[in-house]
Amino acid sequence: MDLLAELDKRILIGDGAMGTLLYSYGVDHCFEALNLSHQEQIAHIHESYIHAGADLIQTNTYGANYMKLARYGLEDQVKKINTEAIKIAKQAANEETFVLGTIGGIHGTQTLQATTDEIKRSFREQLYCQLLEGVDGLILETYYDLEELITVLEIARDETNLPIIANVSMHEPGILQNGILLPDALKRLENTGADIVGINCRLGPFHMLESLKDVPLLDKAFLAAYPNASLPAYRDGKLIYEDEPNYFKNCATDFRNEGIRLLGGCCGTTPAHIKAAADAIKHTKPIKEKIVPVKPRPIKVSEQKEQSELGLIDIVQQRHAVIVEFDAPKHLDTSEYLNGINALNDVGVDAITLADNSLATPRISNIAVAAKIQQEIGVRPLVHLTCRDRNLIGLQSHLMGLHTLGIHEILAITGDPTKIGDFPGATSVFDVTSFDLIKLIKQFNQGISLSGKSLKKPTNFQVGAAFNPNVAHIDKAVKRMERKMERGADYFLTQPVYSKETIVALANKTKHIDKPIFIGIMPLTSSRNAEFLHNEVPGIKMPDVIRERMKAVADDKQRSIDQGIQIAKELLDTALEHFQGIYIVTPFMRYDISIELVTYMQARVQLLSTSKMT
Repeated sequence: MDLLAELDKRILIGDGAMGTLLYSYGVDHCFEALNLSHQEQIAHIHESYIHAGADLIQTNTYGANYMKLARYGLEDQVKKINTEAIKIAKQAANEETFVLGTIGGIHGTQTLQATTDEIKRSFREQLYCQLLEGVDGLILETYYDLEELITVLEIARDETNLPIIANVSMHEPGILQNGILLPDALKRLENTGADIVGINCRLGPFHMLESLKDVPLLDKAFLAAYPNASLPAYRDGKLIYEDEPNYFKNCATDFRNEGIRLLGGCCGTTPAHIKAAADAIKHTKPIKEKIVPVKPRPIKVSEQKEQSELGLIDIVQQRHAVIVEFDAPKHLDTSEYLNGINALNDVGVDAITLADNSLATPRISNIAVAAKIQQEIGVRPLVHLTCRDRNLIGLQSHLMGLHTLGIHEILAITGDPTKIGDFPGATSVFDVTSFDLIKLIKQFNQGISLSGKSLKKPTNFQVGAAFNPNVAHIDKAVKRMERKMERGADYFLTQPVYSKETIVALANKTKHIDKPIFIGIMPLTSSRNAEFLHNEVPGIKMPDVIRERMKAVADDKQRSIDQGIQIAKELLDTALEHFQGIYIVTPFMRYDISIELVTYMQARVQLLSTSKMT
């Protein structure tokens, strides 16, 4: 049989969930590994769906790629797992059953970070394994990132003439996470070469049907839908989906009326759901015409009013600029802290930067302190935002809050893991890394949330990113910097530097970088402080000569502080020759030290300016 010829004549029924069905049976590890250890169980699920009325079954290979299998130490088993999965499916199928090779998306899994080249390599490996085993077609499913799906679809289309199903997934009905409307996305997939285009996962029948109302019948591609059984509930430590197969039966006719030619199920669906859908529409005729009553409305975003004052980027491009890190207190008495903010403001710092519970230690919320010092003292805050403490919901809420408070400078960082802090038993979230956080913030600047939903107004964030020059191979660190620039980073703050040579090397290696770089300077206060930073704090290294200088005055507290300040001044001299931006990190809340360094810097800048004029 020919899959596309059959779809041209009638509505076909796909199978339902594999992963959530196995999960409901108590399987809580790699589902694809069961192709090697529990072939009978996988075969039984395939047979159950066929018996329920499925015309197409998918191989148990959704996550059987190098990147996802690596989480379980199975990255060397890609070929074996895919090969065995196809064999199991073929043995379960009858003469009238189509076997589709399944390949899932990468970017839908937030804990996996991958470059486009890595995704391409991983996809090609899995694709070739499936083509060698002779599947009847391919199904690319659960792609939240349309560009990722387009990328792999182009590869698949170049390699095979087999039918290809390309399914996108949506966080919000009718719109993808980058703001593209569903009809436009499906049209792009059709134009890229997909034979069947559609939607799967995340949404249940109700919201999928709402999304499909704006989707016309396409010129060449057929439409597919694989809805979830319902929204999941969390009970007794497990995700539970409502089991209402009759609801699926009632909705199946509506899917047919929206032009769906291939109807299956995703998370939470079972053979009972598939039987209900098959009983309702399997023998009905597909529609040939469809009227879309209302054109999808584009996302409306109000124009952002221009800020009256300059941002950090504007300042540092015009002259030398200095920002000072002065973290919020670890307690609730803010009187001395605010004295420090006032004093720093009086000497003319361009911004106060506030860490987000640095070293995984709780402090007063930096957004609260930022709002207070901006409103009451008039200081520009630069707020650090980590990926450690908030999931994707919390991060977006935090961004909306910052915008509402009129705070527009953000340093996007991954954050220190909780194990190094005061509460090592606390959970690190890390839904995303700093790369994805930068991209998310820039999407907010377009007035679009992660899910693709309109924010009705764009934010106006300037996004800083962290850079660590204290590495053996600075070229690799610069490559990482370039990747952050690709995501939208506007400027960079370096980790504290303790070597003049490192500053000069960084200047030489970043001549092609057109983004401002603020060189981190953190004055030492004692030999013990120097040894701790060098040996225990990630991202900080200092030359032996600096450590020896601090050891030489270790028996005198004031001389140690003076030596630390002198070292910082020497580093400032070198940094000012090569960079416009300086980032001073206040040690142990000693804002008097930061004030001395800011004053010294201003004098040096004046001297440099005078010497250039003469």
